[in-house]
Amino acid sequence: MSPSSICTHKTLRAKSSKRVVTRMGKPMMVRSGLLACFVLLGVFSPQLANAVDDYPKRQIKIIVPFPAGAGPDQVARMLGQHLQDAFGQTVVIENRTGALGSIGAQEVARSAPDGYTLLMGTNTTQAANVAMLKNLPYDPANDFAPIIRTITTAMVLVVKPNFPAKNLAQFMEYARTHPNLTAGYGSGASQISIGQLQTRGGMSVIAASYRGVPQAVTDVIAGVVDLAFADFSIAIPQMQGGTLRGIGVTSPKRNDLTPDLPSLAEAMPDFEATIWYGLLAPAGTPEPIVNKLYDESQKFLTMPGTRERLAGVGVIVSPMRPAEFGAFIRSEIKRWTADAKAAGIEAK
Repeated sequence: MSPSSICTHKTLRAKSSKRVVTRMGKPMMVRSGLLACFVLLGVFSPQLANAVDDYPKRQIKIIVPFPAGAGPDQVARMLGQHLQDAFGQTVVIENRTGALGSIGAQEVARSAPDGYTLLMGTNTTQAANVAMLKNLPYDPANDFAPIIRTITTAMVLVVKPNFPAKNLAQFMEYARTHPNLTAGYGSGASQISIGQLQTRGGMSVIAASYRGVPQAVTDVIAGVVDLAFADFSIAIPQMQGGTLRGIGVTSPKRNDLTPDLPSLAEAMPDFEATIWYGLLAPAGTPEPIVNKLYDESQKFLTMPGTRERLAGVGVIVSPMRPAEFGAFIRSEIKRWTADAKAAGIEAK
């Protein structure tokens, strides 16, 4: 297989589909095909058993609901390359952005549960969006089969190098005396972090929505907006290159990757936005396929050198098994909903 195949990303228009209403009152897609019926009924035909045994026998697609270059995209491409090498089948990464990642997540939720369309989900798509979007077109807990949580990470509050404040203490003073700073966001975590600047930091900030964090950061560099919360994978190279200055990190404590940067909680008690990514399939995907994907993904995450490679893009290996990941997602929905409420954010 050509390594370049893993770097393919497309933007495709959504296809129409029928819907039914779940017990939670949220729409979910009706999946067609005997495979889904057999899985839901717990009945396996010889053909289905063969399909599981032969998996994968064609191209696998991992949908990343955020732009190319964002943290989830970088992790998906590393994992996808490993799966491609391990399975001997092409793994294609497709970036389907917009609506805080819900467009890409919806596409996976309504796909056939056969293991050939997967999602690199995040705390935004699988938890925060419940509180951020009024008409979320999928149920993040029930419309997916969790495979593995891959990493955890945080964000950096970034400004231009010529921003008047040079450190966290100066930033707090400047922001409180200069109302209506502009801040770009491209994920649920970054929007909630902006809200925390207001509720926990006592600042007046005008939030501007972007299709993704990279676009928000580009506008900070260009001077269009004053600040943004950026993934480590985006922030660190720009900070090292002198195009951005880091003010603080969103983790509860200082991060080993940026030991000189304080935690924002040092100046704003209880400020926190710890984020995570994970691999998911549509609900109803046969358990043997989920387990096969988990086993190979876990192998990648525990390989010598993987931890260092991922640390290079600012993330920490933090795997969870399928059942544990599913329970974690349900707990995260509650946590991010509470965080959004505390930050004064209302669903739109």
